[in-house]
Amino acid sequence: MKRSGILSLTLLLAAVNGAYADTAEDMDKAREALSKQDSDADTEKALEEVFEAAEKNYSLLKKGGMSLNYNFDYSYYGDQRIDLNVEDSRVRSVDVSPVASHSFTNSFAFDYGLFNNLTLGVRLPLVSKFETQDELSGYGVGDISGTVRWQPAEYIPGKASRTYFGSLRVPTGQSPYEIDENEALSTGSGTFGLSGGLSTSKVLDPVVLFGSLSAGYDLPATDLNQVRGDQLLQEVNNKGNISASMGFAYSLSYDVSLSASFQGSYSMGSEFVLYRPSTGQETRSETTGQMTGIMNFALGVRVSPKTIANVNVGFGMTELSPDILLGLSLPIDIEGAKPSEGN
Repeated sequence: MKRSGILSLTLLLAAVNGAYADTAEDMDKAREALSKQDSDADTEKALEEVFEAAEKNYSLLKKGGMSLNYNFDYSYYGDQRIDLNVEDSRVRSVDVSPVASHSFTNSFAFDYGLFNNLTLGVRLPLVSKFETQDELSGYGVGDISGTVRWQPAEYIPGKASRTYFGSLRVPTGQSPYEIDENEALSTGSGTFGLSGGLSTSKVLDPVVLFGSLSAGYDLPATDLNQVRGDQLLQEVNNKGNISASMGFAYSLSYDVSLSASFQGSYSMGSEFVLYRPSTGQETRSETTGQMTGIMNFALGVRVSPKTIANVNVGFGMTELSPDILLGLSLPIDIEGAKPSEGN
Protein backbone atom coordinates (compact mmCIF):
# COMPACT_ATOMS: atom_id res chain seq x y z
CA MET A 1 0.00 0.00 0.00
CA LYS A 2 2.80 2.43 0.85
CA ARG A 3 4.63 1.86 -2.47
CA SER A 4 1.36 2.20 -4.34
CA GLY A 5 0.64 5.49 -2.59
CA ILE A 6 4.12 6.85 -3.35
CA LEU A 7 3.77 5.84 -7.02
CA SER A 8 0.37 7.52 -7.26
CA LEU A 9 1.77 10.68 -5.67
CA THR A 10 4.70 10.72 -8.08
CA LEU A 11 2.40 10.38 -11.07
CA LEU A 12 0.17 13.10 -9.66
CA LEU A 13 3.09 15.51 -9.24
CA ALA A 14 4.23 14.86 -12.80
CA ALA A 15 0.74 15.57 -14.09
CA VAL A 16 0.50 18.75 -12.04
CA ASN A 17 3.83 20.01 -13.41
CA GLY A 18 2.74 19.36 -16.99
CA ALA A 19 -0.65 20.96 -16.44
CA TYR A 20 0.96 24.00 -14.82
CA ALA A 21 3.21 24.56 -17.82
CA ASP A 22 0.29 24.37 -20.24
CA THR A 23 -1.83 26.63 -18.03
CA ALA A 24 0.93 29.26 -17.86
CA GLU A 25 1.14 29.38 -21.66
CA ASP A 26 -2.67 29.47 -21.96
CA MET A 27 -2.81 32.33 -19.46
CA ASP A 28 -0.32 34.39 -21.49
CA LYS A 29 -2.39 33.84 -24.65
CA ALA A 30 -5.61 34.66 -22.79
CA ARG A 31 -4.21 37.90 -21.41
CA GLU A 32 -3.03 38.92 -24.87
CA ALA A 33 -6.42 38.10 -26.41
CA LEU A 34 -8.27 40.17 -23.79
CA SER A 35 -5.94 43.16 -23.91
CA LYS A 36 -7.44 46.35 -25.29
CA GLN A 37 -7.22 46.69 -29.07
CA ASP A 38 -7.85 49.79 -31.17
CA SER A 39 -10.27 47.84 -33.35
CA ASP A 40 -12.56 46.67 -30.53
CA ALA A 41 -16.16 47.93 -30.48
CA ASP A 42 -15.60 49.16 -26.95
CA THR A 43 -17.76 51.11 -24.54
CA GLU A 44 -15.71 54.29 -25.02
CA LYS A 45 -16.84 54.64 -28.64
CA ALA A 46 -20.40 53.70 -27.74
CA LEU A 47 -20.56 56.36 -25.02
CA GLU A 48 -19.26 58.93 -27.50
CA GLU A 49 -22.03 57.98 -29.92
CA VAL A 50 -24.62 58.52 -27.17
CA PHE A 51 -23.33 62.05 -26.64
CA GLU A 52 -22.71 63.00 -30.28
CA ALA A 53 -25.01 60.85 -32.41
CA ALA A 54 -26.99 63.76 -33.87
CA GLU A 55 -26.99 64.14 -37.66
CA LYS A 56 -23.66 62.51 -38.58
CA ASN A 57 -23.12 61.25 -42.11
CA TYR A 58 -20.34 58.95 -40.92
CA SER A 59 -19.39 57.89 -37.40
CA LEU A 60 -15.67 57.94 -38.32
CA LEU A 61 -13.50 61.06 -38.40
CA LYS A 62 -14.20 63.58 -41.15
CA LYS A 63 -11.58 63.83 -43.91
CA GLY A 64 -8.51 65.61 -42.56
CA GLY A 65 -9.69 65.30 -38.95
CA MET A 66 -7.33 64.12 -36.21
CA SER A 67 -7.82 62.89 -32.66
CA LEU A 68 -5.45 61.95 -29.86
CA ASN A 69 -6.60 59.95 -26.84
CA TYR A 70 -4.88 58.94 -23.62
CA ASN A 71 -5.86 55.63 -22.02
CA PHE A 72 -4.88 54.14 -18.68
CA ASP A 73 -5.64 50.45 -18.07
CA TYR A 74 -4.96 48.38 -14.96
CA SER A 75 -5.50 44.63 -14.56
CA TYR A 76 -5.05 42.37 -11.55
CA TYR A 77 -4.63 38.59 -11.56
CA GLY A 78 -4.85 36.72 -8.26
CA ASP A 79 -4.05 33.04 -7.76
CA GLN A 80 -2.67 30.46 -5.33
CA ARG A 81 0.68 28.74 -5.85
CA ILE A 82 1.37 25.34 -4.23
CA ASP A 83 4.99 24.53 -3.34
CA LEU A 84 5.70 20.92 -2.37
CA ASN A 85 8.84 19.84 -0.52
CA VAL A 86 9.47 16.22 -1.58
CA GLU A 87 12.26 14.12 -0.06
CA ASP A 88 12.78 10.41 -0.75
CA SER A 89 9.50 10.31 -2.70
CA ARG A 90 7.65 11.66 0.33
CA VAL A 91 5.94 15.02 0.73
CA ARG A 92 7.58 16.70 3.75
CA SER A 93 5.71 20.00 3.60
CA VAL A 94 3.12 21.87 1.58
CA ASP A 95 3.15 25.65 1.27
CA VAL A 96 0.24 27.54 -0.31
CA SER A 97 1.20 31.10 -1.25
CA PRO A 98 -0.96 33.83 -2.79
CA VAL A 99 0.31 35.14 -6.12
CA ALA A 100 -0.68 38.55 -7.47
CA SER A 101 0.13 40.03 -10.87
CA HIS A 102 -0.38 43.73 -11.58
CA SER A 103 -0.28 45.27 -15.05
CA PHE A 104 -0.36 49.03 -15.77
CA THR A 105 -0.66 50.32 -19.34
CA ASN A 106 -0.49 53.97 -20.39
CA SER A 107 -1.28 54.29 -24.08
CA PHE A 108 -1.70 57.05 -26.64
CA ALA A 109 -3.96 56.46 -29.65
CA PHE A 110 -3.80 58.77 -32.68
CA ASP A 111 -6.44 58.66 -35.44
CA TYR A 112 -6.46 60.45 -38.79
CA GLY A 113 -9.38 60.74 -41.18
CA LEU A 114 -7.98 59.89 -44.61
CA PHE A 115 -11.50 60.10 -46.08
CA ASN A 116 -14.89 60.66 -44.51
CA ASN A 117 -15.39 56.90 -44.35
CA LEU A 118 -11.78 55.75 -43.86
CA THR A 119 -9.76 56.33 -40.70
CA LEU A 120 -6.17 55.33 -39.96
CA GLY A 121 -4.96 54.85 -36.39
CA VAL A 122 -1.85 53.98 -34.41
CA ARG A 123 -1.51 53.04 -30.73
CA LEU A 124 1.62 53.32 -28.56
CA PRO A 125 1.45 51.52 -25.17
CA LEU A 126 3.82 51.97 -22.23
CA VAL A 127 3.68 48.89 -19.98
CA SER A 128 4.62 48.20 -16.36
CA LYS A 129 4.16 44.75 -14.76
CA PHE A 130 4.73 43.36 -11.28
CA GLU A 131 4.50 39.83 -9.86
CA THR A 132 4.56 39.52 -6.07
CA GLN A 133 5.55 35.88 -5.52
CA ASP A 134 8.92 35.95 -7.30
CA GLU A 135 9.24 39.76 -7.11
CA LEU A 136 9.51 40.05 -10.89
CA SER A 137 8.86 43.19 -12.90
CA GLY A 138 8.93 44.50 -16.44
CA TYR A 139 8.95 48.05 -17.81
CA GLY A 140 9.05 49.48 -21.28
CA VAL A 141 7.28 50.07 -24.57
CA GLY A 142 4.63 47.51 -25.48
CA ASP A 143 3.60 46.33 -28.92
CA ILE A 144 2.76 49.18 -31.28
CA SER A 145 -0.33 48.57 -33.44
CA GLY A 146 -1.84 50.19 -36.51
CA THR A 147 -5.50 50.06 -37.49
CA VAL A 148 -7.60 50.79 -40.57
CA ARG A 149 -11.36 51.40 -40.19
CA TRP A 150 -13.71 51.59 -43.16
CA GLN A 151 -17.41 52.44 -43.12
CA PRO A 152 -19.00 51.41 -46.45
CA ALA A 153 -22.24 53.40 -46.12
CA GLU A 154 -23.35 56.66 -44.57
CA TYR A 155 -25.03 56.62 -41.21
CA ILE A 156 -28.84 56.67 -41.50
CA PRO A 157 -30.79 57.54 -38.34
CA GLY A 158 -32.65 54.48 -37.09
CA LYS A 159 -30.46 52.08 -39.08
CA ALA A 160 -27.52 50.03 -37.85
CA SER A 161 -24.11 51.31 -38.96
CA ARG A 162 -21.31 48.91 -39.91
CA THR A 163 -17.57 49.43 -39.74
CA TYR A 164 -14.96 46.99 -41.05
CA PHE A 165 -11.50 47.05 -39.51
CA GLY A 166 -8.08 45.50 -39.86
CA SER A 167 -5.14 45.71 -37.48
CA LEU A 168 -1.42 44.94 -37.51
CA ARG A 169 0.54 44.49 -34.27
CA VAL A 170 4.32 44.92 -34.35
CA PRO A 171 6.42 43.17 -31.63
CA THR A 172 8.20 46.29 -30.34
CA GLY A 173 7.80 45.22 -26.71
CA GLN A 174 10.09 42.88 -24.77
CA SER A 175 9.37 39.37 -26.06
CA PRO A 176 8.34 36.65 -23.56
CA TYR A 177 10.45 34.23 -25.64
CA GLU A 178 13.71 36.18 -25.23
CA ILE A 179 13.76 37.10 -21.54
CA ASP A 180 14.95 35.05 -18.58
CA GLU A 181 11.63 33.97 -17.08
CA ASN A 182 13.19 33.84 -13.60
CA GLU A 183 14.46 37.42 -13.79
CA ALA A 184 11.92 39.62 -15.60
CA LEU A 185 8.46 39.93 -17.14
CA SER A 186 7.75 40.68 -20.79
CA THR A 187 6.04 43.84 -22.07
CA GLY A 188 5.05 42.48 -25.49
CA SER A 189 3.77 39.40 -27.28
CA GLY A 190 6.97 38.53 -29.17
CA THR A 191 5.17 38.00 -32.52
CA PHE A 192 3.57 39.95 -35.34
CA GLY A 193 -0.22 39.82 -35.13
CA LEU A 194 -2.96 40.31 -37.72
CA SER A 195 -6.65 40.74 -36.99
CA GLY A 196 -9.79 41.89 -38.73
CA GLY A 197 -13.50 41.95 -38.33
CA LEU A 198 -16.75 43.88 -38.22
CA SER A 199 -18.27 46.19 -35.64
CA THR A 200 -21.81 47.50 -35.66
CA SER A 201 -23.93 49.91 -33.65
CA LYS A 202 -27.48 51.23 -33.66
CA VAL A 203 -28.84 54.35 -31.99
CA LEU A 204 -32.20 53.91 -30.26
CA ASP A 205 -32.31 57.24 -28.48
CA PRO A 206 -31.38 57.38 -25.61
CA VAL A 207 -29.69 53.95 -26.04
CA VAL A 208 -26.89 52.77 -28.31
CA LEU A 209 -26.53 49.04 -28.99
CA PHE A 210 -23.11 47.89 -30.18
CA GLY A 211 -21.13 44.75 -30.89
CA SER A 212 -18.18 43.34 -32.82
CA LEU A 213 -16.81 40.08 -34.15
CA SER A 214 -13.16 39.57 -35.09
CA ALA A 215 -10.54 36.93 -35.79
CA GLY A 216 -6.80 37.17 -35.16
CA TYR A 217 -3.66 35.27 -36.01
CA ASP A 218 -0.12 35.58 -34.65
CA LEU A 219 2.72 34.83 -37.04
CA PRO A 220 5.16 32.07 -35.92
CA ALA A 221 8.15 33.03 -33.78
CA THR A 222 11.26 31.25 -35.08
CA ASP A 223 15.03 31.18 -34.44
CA LEU A 224 14.50 31.31 -30.68
CA ASN A 225 17.01 30.12 -28.11
CA GLN A 226 15.28 30.55 -24.75
CA VAL A 227 16.34 28.33 -21.86
CA ARG A 228 13.45 26.42 -20.27
CA GLY A 229 14.79 23.97 -17.72
CA ASP A 230 17.09 21.54 -19.51
CA GLN A 231 15.58 22.41 -22.90
CA LEU A 232 15.75 25.27 -25.39
CA LEU A 233 12.63 26.85 -26.86
CA GLN A 234 13.24 27.19 -30.60
CA GLU A 235 9.88 27.93 -32.20
CA VAL A 236 6.31 28.97 -31.33
CA ASN A 237 3.40 28.37 -33.70
CA ASN A 238 0.08 29.98 -32.84
CA LYS A 239 -3.32 28.78 -34.01
CA GLY A 240 -5.27 32.02 -33.86
CA ASN A 241 -8.17 33.34 -31.82
CA ILE A 242 -11.75 34.55 -32.20
CA SER A 243 -13.21 37.45 -30.22
CA ALA A 244 -16.70 38.92 -29.83
CA SER A 245 -18.17 41.75 -27.80
CA MET A 246 -21.63 43.18 -27.26
CA GLY A 247 -23.26 45.73 -25.04
CA PHE A 248 -25.30 48.89 -24.73
CA ALA A 249 -24.85 52.50 -23.61
CA TYR A 250 -27.61 54.59 -22.01
CA SER A 251 -27.72 58.36 -21.76
CA LEU A 252 -28.86 59.52 -18.35
CA SER A 253 -28.61 63.19 -19.33
CA TYR A 254 -26.74 65.49 -21.68
CA ASP A 255 -23.65 65.17 -19.47
CA VAL A 256 -23.74 61.60 -18.12
CA SER A 257 -23.99 58.19 -19.75
CA LEU A 258 -23.62 54.58 -18.56
CA SER A 259 -22.80 51.38 -20.44
CA ALA A 260 -22.39 47.65 -19.91
CA SER A 261 -20.63 45.19 -22.21
CA PHE A 262 -19.34 41.64 -22.45
CA GLN A 263 -16.17 40.59 -24.27
CA GLY A 264 -15.28 36.97 -24.91
CA SER A 265 -12.35 35.34 -26.68
CA TYR A 266 -11.45 31.81 -27.68
CA SER A 267 -7.76 31.01 -28.13
CA MET A 268 -7.06 27.92 -30.23
CA GLY A 269 -3.78 27.18 -28.46
CA SER A 270 -0.14 27.13 -29.54
CA GLU A 271 2.58 24.66 -30.44
CA PHE A 272 6.05 24.93 -28.86
CA VAL A 273 9.13 23.32 -30.40
CA LEU A 274 11.71 22.40 -27.72
CA TYR A 275 15.23 21.02 -28.10
CA ARG A 276 17.17 19.09 -25.42
CA PRO A 277 20.95 19.54 -26.00
CA SER A 278 21.92 16.61 -23.75
CA THR A 279 20.12 14.08 -25.96
CA GLY A 280 19.73 16.00 -29.21
CA GLN A 281 15.99 15.28 -29.03
CA GLU A 282 13.34 17.66 -30.38
CA THR A 283 9.90 17.63 -28.81
CA ARG A 284 6.67 19.45 -29.60
CA SER A 285 4.28 20.59 -26.89
CA GLU A 286 0.77 21.91 -27.54
CA THR A 287 -1.54 23.97 -25.35
CA THR A 288 -5.28 23.38 -25.51
CA GLY A 289 -7.89 25.91 -26.55
CA GLN A 290 -9.22 28.20 -23.84
CA MET A 291 -12.29 30.42 -23.47
CA THR A 292 -11.98 33.72 -21.62
CA GLY A 293 -14.51 36.44 -20.89
CA ILE A 294 -14.90 39.72 -19.04
CA MET A 295 -17.82 41.93 -18.01
CA ASN A 296 -17.27 45.67 -18.17
CA PHE A 297 -19.16 48.73 -16.91
CA ALA A 298 -18.35 52.30 -17.90
CA LEU A 299 -19.32 55.84 -16.98
CA GLY A 300 -19.02 58.71 -19.46
CA VAL A 301 -19.00 62.29 -18.22
CA ARG A 302 -18.90 65.41 -20.37
CA VAL A 303 -16.27 67.59 -18.68
CA SER A 304 -16.41 70.32 -21.35
CA PRO A 305 -18.49 70.99 -24.48
CA LYS A 306 -16.00 68.98 -26.57
CA THR A 307 -14.42 66.66 -23.99
CA ILE A 308 -15.82 63.37 -22.70
CA ALA A 309 -14.04 61.42 -19.94
CA ASN A 310 -14.68 57.68 -19.62
CA VAL A 311 -14.07 55.52 -16.54
CA ASN A 312 -14.61 51.76 -16.62
CA VAL A 313 -14.58 48.88 -14.13
CA GLY A 314 -14.60 45.21 -15.13
CA PHE A 315 -14.13 41.70 -13.79
CA GLY A 316 -13.25 38.32 -15.26
CA MET A 317 -15.82 35.55 -15.70
CA THR A 318 -13.45 32.64 -16.41
CA GLU A 319 -10.40 31.23 -14.65
CA LEU A 320 -7.85 32.73 -17.03
CA SER A 321 -9.50 36.16 -17.13
CA PRO A 322 -8.28 39.08 -15.00
CA ASP A 323 -9.93 39.39 -11.60
CA ILE A 324 -10.12 43.19 -11.73
CA LEU A 325 -10.00 45.67 -14.62
CA LEU A 326 -9.86 49.46 -14.27
CA GLY A 327 -9.61 52.00 -17.05
CA LEU A 328 -9.61 55.72 -17.80
CA SER A 329 -9.85 57.40 -21.20
CA LEU A 330 -9.36 61.09 -21.94
CA PRO A 331 -9.17 62.92 -25.28
CA ILE A 332 -6.22 65.25 -25.76
CA ASP A 333 -6.98 68.50 -27.57
CA ILE A 334 -4.99 69.08 -30.76
CA GLU A 335 -5.35 72.69 -31.89
CA GLY A 336 -6.66 72.79 -35.44
CA ALA A 337 -7.00 69.02 -35.56
CA LYS A 338 -10.66 68.91 -36.56
CA PRO A 339 -12.03 70.59 -39.67
CA SER A 340 -14.35 73.52 -38.96
CA GLU A 341 -17.19 71.91 -40.93
CA GLY A 342 -19.59 69.73 -38.96
CA ASN A 343 -20.07 66.10 -39.91
